[in-house]
Amino acid sequence: MITHQVTIIPDAIDISVPHGENLLRAVHAAGVHVNSSCGGQGTCGKCRVRILEGSVQGGKTEKLSGDDFAKGYRLACLSTVESNLRLEIPPDSRLHRGVLDRTHAGSPTGRLASARQEDMAGIDLKRPVIEKKFISVDPPTMEDNASDLARTRRALKKQHGLSDIGIDYTVLLKLGRTIRENEWRATVTISNNCSGAICGGTFPHITRIQPGDTTGRHYAIAIDVGTTTVCGELIDLVKGEAIAASSEYNGQIKFGEDVITRMVFAQKKDGLYLLQKSVTDSINAVIDSLLTKADVERADISHLGAAGNTVMTHILLGLDPRYIRSAPYTPTVNEMPPVRAIDVGIGLPGHVRLTVMPLIASYVGGDIVAGVLASGMHRRDATTLFIDIGTNGEIVIGNREWLVTASCSAGPAFEGGGIRHGMRATFGAIEEIRIDPATCKPVVFTIGGERPKGICGSGIINIVAELLEAGLLEPNGRFRTDMTTGRLRQGRDGMEYVLVEAERTGIDGDIVITEVDIDNFMRAKGALYAGYQTLLESVGLSWTALDEVIIAGAFGSYVDIEKSIITGLFPDLPVERFSFIGNSSLEGARLAILSRELMDEAGAIAGKMTNIELSDHTPYMDHYVASLFFPHTETRNFPTVMERFKTMGRSCGNGKGDGT
Repeated sequence: MITHQVTIIPDAIDISVPHGENLLRAVHAAGVHVNSSCGGQGTCGKCRVRILEGSVQGGKTEKLSGDDFAKGYRLACLSTVESNLRLEIPPDSRLHRGVLDRTHAGSPTGRLASARQEDMAGIDLKRPVIEKKFISVDPPTMEDNASDLARTRRALKKQHGLSDIGIDYTVLLKLGRTIRENEWRATVTISNNCSGAICGGTFPHITRIQPGDTTGRHYAIAIDVGTTTVCGELIDLVKGEAIAASSEYNGQIKFGEDVITRMVFAQKKDGLYLLQKSVTDSINAVIDSLLTKADVERADISHLGAAGNTVMTHILLGLDPRYIRSAPYTPTVNEMPPVRAIDVGIGLPGHVRLTVMPLIASYVGGDIVAGVLASGMHRRDATTLFIDIGTNGEIVIGNREWLVTASCSAGPAFEGGGIRHGMRATFGAIEEIRIDPATCKPVVFTIGGERPKGICGSGIINIVAELLEAGLLEPNGRFRTDMTTGRLRQGRDGMEYVLVEAERTGIDGDIVITEVDIDNFMRAKGALYAGYQTLLESVGLSWTALDEVIIAGAFGSYVDIEKSIITGLFPDLPVERFSFIGNSSLEGARLAILSRELMDEAGAIAGKMTNIELSDHTPYMDHYVASLFFPHTETRNFPTVMERFKTMGRSCGNGKGDGT
């Protein structure tokens, strides 16, 4: 077999690659991430690499300009290795781990913070699902030679009031030796986290036994299995609090950045295995980091709880997700019994059980159940709109009496996908701009203060809002052609606005926002807004009935409410009704681990939710079409925005920009 040496710059990595191998696959196999939103289908244009020496076959596409191609840029997913190579992965094609720390930002804000305190009053957060009990077992005698298991159960009942306790076979194998090892004193770990026929066994039951008293060393790990990131917290079950946090990118992103692309990949040979291994590798990396940060032994972990959307949960458990994708959109299971974490590839001892939050439907999963649990909206009289913004925007509306939910396929725009210079919220991403009303010039602000490399999701919202307020952009999403500023120009995708000139960027060229980009954002925000409207109408309510809007997720923590209302992403309600909750999926997973009462509540939430499949709902499509306008075709629903436009005159420099 002919092989070629490929050197990757600036990583200084040398790999041996078979002749004709796909370049994207080869680079990923070397452990170097290259963005590929479409999963290597050649449609997103994000996997740009620059060939410095050698040659590849293919790689040319309309996603690359003629100038870029002449400079040596190729799409890695469309290129095959034909010779020894020296290639560069440009900054806009990379991931940057440092920004992951931002995913832990976002405690509850506004009225939600005080409401949450009231909600949690009386909840015992030191009564975990998995508990440890220290027992002293009576030694057997000739007069009382009952079995070791009977004596253990007797001690649990006498000393802790526990009866009808089951036991794992693996614990039974070493029971006799363990209780004798420390003079008939031992610690038993008891699982209480399952009920009903689905468990396939008796609960509660003993999952571990240790000699002596180890009740002071009792930890759990909560995991949010996100489509883009895997976030975790290490929980001290004795103290009832999280003591460390860590995040990693979900390794599945190399196979595609949205759940649809990954479900398609799962049907390829070994596809499901590769997806499962990628996410468990990411979870293992998070676990390693947590244990190192807190100086906790792996053997002292008692429980692993996870929350994720329906597709992520299926893949984590090794369940085929193919039937989720097509009508009638059926998941394999909505409620899973606990499984041994080690059996799905997670590097924890055999006694550690993995509990996943219950699922609702094909595209409304355990992350939303966890989010509702964390928000407390199911406990209050106030009617609340809960929004988790991402590639699939999940929505819940309700109160203590009822909950309705839906998932909107918003597309990748909120994570920088479908945008020419879009990127994730990493260092160098433009997240805010201000357009000078006198000159039409933008002032850009990037994450980390680095030179601009692209535009993240929150940045797109800000840019569109500023362009609207400056009068550079019409409500139909088209740039005005009567403006004199030189920043508006004709590009390969129609009209575009220059945000940053090439000499001031961190990439090789200008950073622009195009009419195609704006159209993709309009469709994404329209999908979400139409979802809110459809759910409200399904229960006979109007916008004025909403007492509170809760924005969840790492992305939501950085959204500007006023700018979002201007674009029509959020309803035109008083800003004080909006609250941020941060990573509610992770918080809900933690709460369920800490409290058996809250674990039961999670099941009750899932049972209470009514899911509406918007794809088969005619009113939704009508609302979606009406939302394809800024802020909306029904301007009466946006009175403050229209008044703001009127007051500001919506004319950057009154049409007399300086031409720069």
